[in-house]
Amino acid sequence: MCCALKLREEGIIARQKIKILSIFGTRPEAIKMAPLVKALAAEPGIDSQICVTGQHQSMLKQVLDLFDLKADCTLDVMTPHQTLNSLTAALYAAIDPVLERVRPDRVLVHGDTTSAMVAAMAAFHRRIPVGHMEAGLRTGDIYSPWPEEMNRRCIDLGADMLFAPTHESRQNLLDERLQGRTFVTGNTVIDALQMTAQRIEQDADLRASLDQQFSYLQSGRKVLLVTGHRRENFGEGFLDICKALSHLARRADIQIVYPVHLNPNVIGPVTEQLGDLPNVHLIKPLDYLAFVRLMQRAHVILTDSGGVQEEAPSLGKPVLVMRDVTERPEAVAAGTVRLVGTSPDSIIAGVNALFDDDLLWRRCSLAANPYGDGKASARIVDALMGRPVDDFIVVPALPGSLGTVGASLLAMDSRTPRSASRYAPSLTTIASKLAPTDRH
Repeated sequence: MCCALKLREEGIIARQKIKILSIFGTRPEAIKMAPLVKALAAEPGIDSQICVTGQHQSMLKQVLDLFDLKADCTLDVMTPHQTLNSLTAALYAAIDPVLERVRPDRVLVHGDTTSAMVAAMAAFHRRIPVGHMEAGLRTGDIYSPWPEEMNRRCIDLGADMLFAPTHESRQNLLDERLQGRTFVTGNTVIDALQMTAQRIEQDADLRASLDQQFSYLQSGRKVLLVTGHRRENFGEGFLDICKALSHLARRADIQIVYPVHLNPNVIGPVTEQLGDLPNVHLIKPLDYLAFVRLMQRAHVILTDSGGVQEEAPSLGKPVLVMRDVTERPEAVAAGTVRLVGTSPDSIIAGVNALFDDDLLWRRCSLAANPYGDGKASARIVDALMGRPVDDFIVVPALPGSLGTVGASLLAMDSRTPRSASRYAPSLTTIASKLAPTDRH
């Protein structure tokens, strides 16, 4: 006893590390989890481990390599023509033995994928506390988006730490009277975006290498960047989207770039309807570095992606969302995002307005970004360690130039209140570790 007391007095007995298991499986999850996982690894009081469920194996590897991450456990749950129920069953069967072996003190999941829902429920069944990043997003319709709206509600119900990206999403959680503690952290995707954009800004050779991938783009013609993959748009929705793009392709002053998702429900109709149009460039899915660069070069972005709705305001890019509702109303209220649905007429009108009306484009590109300031990961780590957590700072987007995020990063030091300054060093350290060692 005396020896133990002496060791305590000398500070030799360290607090036992918290074992945290982060579980994710899709490319968007990996992008949003990467800055947090790196921040967890840098925290002395945390033993951080990663389990990758592997829905997007090849695209997932690109993200892990970019952020210099290695999975401690990789699952293989995907089969051809898989239904949601068979995927869910496979995930339960694969994740539960991992929980048994690792015995984490806490499981972290992100967003609203089936892998996130199953991981959270499997942990709940074992009475393992769950932290949910991007908690509180709601459309109010459990079938839109489907099945994501139901997934995130289930996760929020069982999680004991709820990391809401915005004050609006936190209010949704409070309105539902959920038991978990809520924190307003900003979205970790802004952390990932700023780290990646900073790397592009600071490395001219890397920037030139990325631009070489888009050598087919013609100067003098503005870029319409398109992304689309939502399950609820399969079938008629994608046919309508293709009709709109086919019509817009008649404009001589724009060029359309569409990185096509590998899902057969997407690549089939898109290739058939748009493959022969000369100013429509259908390309393979891009790694995150290249995609960020392409977003920087775009004039307008047309998407059904949740992540792009969050990233584009930081780049000063107007976004048209091919959905009827969104769980991210903050950017709609700010003016940088507009809902156009999948109606060809609505898509065509929305795109034409932004390409033809410079004043409208400027208003949209100058709207404030309500989704974070690049310090969400640091706030989440503080919360996990029981330290005080300050709310995120809304950083206004600058005009839509290629240097938007880099300029924002440089300006943030002078705008950051003293109460939030402690968040800056950890992300600066993390960003420095992303210095490119292999530009190819």
